[in-house]
Amino acid sequence: MSASAAGKFQDHYDILGVEPNAESETISLAYTRKAQEYHPDNPETGDREKFDAINLAYEVLSQTDLRKEFDKLIGVGEDKSAPKFSGRRFFGTLGSDSGLRFALLCVLYDRRRQKPFTPSLSVRHVENIIKCTLEQMTIVLWYLKEKHMVISDDKSSLQITVAGMDYLEANPPSAELVMPFIKASGLADAAEETEPEALAEESEFEADADVAEFASQPASLDQGARRANLDRILSRTN
Repeated sequence: MSASAAGKFQDHYDILGVEPNAESETISLAYTRKAQEYHPDNPETGDREKFDAINLAYEVLSQTDLRKEFDKLIGVGEDKSAPKFSGRRFFGTLGSDSGLRFALLCVLYDRRRQKPFTPSLSVRHVENIIKCTLEQMTIVLWYLKEKHMVISDDKSSLQITVAGMDYLEANPPSAELVMPFIKASGLADAAEETEPEALAEESEFEADADVAEFASQPASLDQGARRANLDRILSRTN
């Protein structure tokens, strides 16, 4: 992500001390040097906050798709002396991040309920659940942190605040608003929850069909034949 643990913008190139046009090998070397220098185990220059920032910078710049999004975000290759308004496209996207805000709050609220003793989610875990671009997540995190609905803990992980929980309960979103922002791979397996209900419905349907079949037998059948048909139906349901 392009936001630091504190919710402030982080220039990943500046953190690693490389130029925006740096080759991947240069970025890897810079990361290795910086990580060794600020690793918490380094008794002389160890710094947890800087180390986390370095790891985040390398995580983004070492992945082609994330780096492209970050370059787009900071305007790499653009004429910065002539910023331009998005035009009509702006009005079509205005307010489109509200669903994403609710999605992130729901994910963090759900984590708080499921794991009250470890309520935080790392940035990587959030990215594995939430479906959005780097730019969208940056804006949403900035907004929610400014509203004090989400905070970062001492390990740079995210967790919902009381204000965030109160807001979500006072303005409960619909599943239709939130679910488009949730990756399929980020959903819990609901098979165990739905299977008993489905099996019960199937059994009920089969039982009704068996009753109908037995009841529709011709009245001319003798007792022995009717009994044989009943045994056959019962053996099929067992």
